[in-house]
Amino acid sequence: MLRFARTQPLGLVALAVIAAMMAAGVLAEIAAPYDPVAIDFAAMLAAPSAEHWAGTDAFGRDILSRLIYGARTALSIGFLSSFVGCTLGAAIGVASAYFGGRVDDAIQRVNDVLLSFPIVVLALVVVAMLGRNLVLGVDLNLILAIAIPIVPKVVRVVRAAALSIREMPYVDAARAGGYSHARIIFRHMAPNVVAPYLIMLTAYIAQAILLEASLSFLGLGVVEPTPSWGLMLAGNAADFYREAPWMIVFPGVAISLAVFAFNLFGDSLRDWLDPKFRT
Repeated sequence: MLRFARTQPLGLVALAVIAAMMAAGVLAEIAAPYDPVAIDFAAMLAAPSAEHWAGTDAFGRDILSRLIYGARTALSIGFLSSFVGCTLGAAIGVASAYFGGRVDDAIQRVNDVLLSFPIVVLALVVVAMLGRNLVLGVDLNLILAIAIPIVPKVVRVVRAAALSIREMPYVDAARAGGYSHARIIFRHMAPNVVAPYLIMLTAYIAQAILLEASLSFLGLGVVEPTPSWGLMLAGNAADFYREAPWMIVFPGVAISLAVFAFNLFGDSLRDWLDPKFRT
């Protein structure tokens, strides 16, 4: 950690921002000054003040409290979606590179089809087809809809790394020793793609947060009254943006800050893990 802080100061700043957001999400019940779903008609569209630091929305709900609880929604969906998409993509990429031949050709053709769709369009199609599936308050279908567009990108990167590993002498020695395909893949190939996997896992959290906000804004993601940054930009925020610009400004800043922090941390992590960038 000390070496990372010394060589990647911007990455350390991004990590501090991410840690602050995680702390806000975990300790939302303590950090939030108000109930995020409590309606107060006497405080409708109240401007930022000492009582409501970020103002209130059209229902009198405290925006700061909804931002704090929204961090929990954004980070949980972002991490789970990125983890599912990157893990599935890494497994497919390693298998595609190891087996090669027709297996590799079939996987890559399907991968090319998925890559031809814009990520938002593909997520819209998946979430529209699957609908909603709430388990313990988490929409599993939403997580899957965000994870699927991540898979083909991870497959392409991991496959490229695994192709060079497949030709290494220790992999040939494992084949000559009669080891099973599963042992060669999980014992000798998969550990050597951990670095790009971790970098993509971090970077795609930002993309998953942005995609969740987009789907919620379009009405296909998180539903009211669950606090969500994307949902805070939709509905009444668009109707009162002149009278109450804080309804749009603060959620927009939260989304931008989260995406920027994860992207910056992912770039710093790449530079730190890649030997070519080390001094």
